[in-house]
Amino acid sequence: MTDTILRNGCKADGAVENGYFKKGCNPLAQTGRSKLQSKRAALNQHIIKQMRMRAGAENLLKASSNNKVRESVLLELSYVNANLQLLMEQLEALNSSVEVYQNTQETFSIPLIPLGMKETKEIDFSVPFKDFLLEHYSEDGNDFQDEIADLMDQRQACRTPSRSVEGVELLANYFSQLALLESRFFAPNRQIGIFFTWYDTFTGVPVCQQNISLERASVLFNMAALYSQIATRCQRHTATGLQDAINALQASTGVLHHLKETFTHTPSYDMSPAMLSMLMRMMLAQAQECVFERTALAGIRNLFLSLLKMAQEAAKVSEMYEGVHQSMIQTPIKDNVPLFWSTMAQVKTSHYRSLAHYFTATALLDHQVGPGDDEDQQEKAFSQLYDSMPDGRAPLQLLRNKEDRQRIGKAHLRRAILEHEEAMRMCALCRELQRLEVLREVLQATHKRSLAKFALYEHEDDFTDYMEAPDINAKTEQRAEMDVPAATKVKVSDLFHRLGPLSVFSAKQRWTAPRTLRLRPEDRDLGFTLKGDAPPQIQSLDPLCPAAVAGLREGDYLVGVGGVCVCV
Repeated sequence: MTDTILRNGCKADGAVENGYFKKGCNPLAQTGRSKLQSKRAALNQHIIKQMRMRAGAENLLKASSNNKVRESVLLELSYVNANLQLLMEQLEALNSSVEVYQNTQETFSIPLIPLGMKETKEIDFSVPFKDFLLEHYSEDGNDFQDEIADLMDQRQACRTPSRSVEGVELLANYFSQLALLESRFFAPNRQIGIFFTWYDTFTGVPVCQQNISLERASVLFNMAALYSQIATRCQRHTATGLQDAINALQASTGVLHHLKETFTHTPSYDMSPAMLSMLMRMMLAQAQECVFERTALAGIRNLFLSLLKMAQEAAKVSEMYEGVHQSMIQTPIKDNVPLFWSTMAQVKTSHYRSLAHYFTATALLDHQVGPGDDEDQQEKAFSQLYDSMPDGRAPLQLLRNKEDRQRIGKAHLRRAILEHEEAMRMCALCRELQRLEVLREVLQATHKRSLAKFALYEHEDDFTDYMEAPDINAKTEQRAEMDVPAATKVKVSDLFHRLGPLSVFSAKQRWTAPRTLRLRPEDRDLGFTLKGDAPPQIQSLDPLCPAAVAGLREGDYLVGVGGVCVCV
C-alpha cells in the first residue's frame, strides 16, 4: 500500500484495516460529528426506501383502473409521502445541528454554520477493472490486485476523513487519483459497469451514475465541507485561531468555486450552480465575520476613529449576510435550505447592523471635537460613513455642533435597539436557534448595552427632536475572498503506472494484443527507426525488411525486448 499507515493504538487519526490506521481517516472515533454523519447515512437509506415505495405506488396507480385498488394505493401514497416529509425534517434537523461542530472552548462566539458531507455507497472496483485490464490492455487483472485494493482502501477512507489537514489531504489525493483513473479506465464511448451513488446532503435523494465525474464532483464537495468544519472547530478566542478559521472558510469557498466552474452539469441539486453560489456567499460571510472578531479581539478602544472603523466593519458583515439571506430565499433554493440557515443569516444581518449603529452612536455621543483633535482626520472618517450627510450639512459642521452630534447619535441608538429586537424576534421564531444558548446570551447582552446607553441620553423632548438614522456604509480593511487551495491540484503517484505512460496507455487508445516477433538484424540494420521512449514507437519502416515481413507495422509500440519491459 502506498499510503502512510500507523499501527492501531497509535495516537493518530485513521481507519482500522487489518490492525492499521490509514492517515487522515477516522471511522471509529465516537465524536458528535461522526455520530451525526452516521445518522445522516441511516436517514439516506430510509429516504431511498420510501422513494422506491412511492415510485412503485405511483406506477400501480397509473396502471390500475380498479377503483378499490386505486383507493388503497392513494392511501398508501399518503402514508409514504408523510413518512418522506418526516424523514426530510429529520435531515434538516441534522443540517441545523451546528453545536457539535463548534470548538468546545468557545465561550461567547456565535456559532458558524458548517456544511455537511455527502454520503456514498461502497464500490467494488475489482471485477470491472480486471475485465477492462484484460480486454483493453491485454493484462492479467490479478497482477494488479494490490493496486485495486489500494484504490478501494483509499476510497473507503475518504468516507470518514478526520477534521484536520490530514483529512483534506486524504480527499485531495483521492480526487487527483480519480483524474488518472478516468484516463486509464473510463473511455468516452464505453461503460465498464461501475455505478457511483451519492446522496444529496440537503434532501437525502440519491444520484446514481456510471460517470466518474459524479465521483470527482462529490469528493470536491466533501473537501469544501471539511474545510468549513475545520473552521468551526478553530479557537476563535485567539488571533491565530481566527486566522485559521478565515483561511479555512476562504479555502472552502475556493473549492466550491472550482467545483462550480469545473463540473457544470452535476445532477445532484446540492451541487447545482445556484446552490453552490449560495454556499460560496455563506462561507465568505462567515469569513468576514471572523475578520470582524479578530479586529475586535484585543478590545475596541473608545476613540472616535476606532469606533467608526468598527461600525463600518460590522456594517460589512451585515451586508454580506443580507446577501446570503437573499440568495437563500430564491426559488428553488428556499425549498431545500434548512430554515435554521436562512433564519441565522437574518439574525446575523440584524445583529451586526445593530452593532454598526451602536458603535456610530458611541462615537458621536462620547466624543467631542477638542482643541488637540485632528479635525481633518475626523472629518474624513465621518464623511465616509454615509452616502449623504444628515440634513445636507457639512461633516465638520455636524461634528463641531454638540446638539447635532447628540441628535444623530441618539438616532443611531434607536436604530441599534430596533435591530437588536429584530434579531431576537427572528431567533425566537426558529426552534433550533432557541437551543443555542450562546446566541441568546450574545443578543441579550448587546441589547441591554444599547438600552443602557440610550437611557443616559433620553430626554422628554426626544419625540419633538426625532430623526431617522441613516444607513452606514460598509467598509473593511480585509475583505474575505475565495482562495482556491493547492489541495485541488495535488500531484500523486499513478497507482497503475506499471501499464506504461498515461499519454500512451489510456482508455481512449485502441490496442491489439501484444505480438512477439523474432528479429535478426542484417549488417546491424533493423530496417526501421524508433521514436520517443518508454515505450518507443516504430517509424520509417522499410516494407521489405525482415521485421516488416515478420509482421511489424509502422506506428507499433515496442513494449518489451528479450522479455524486459520497456514501457516504464
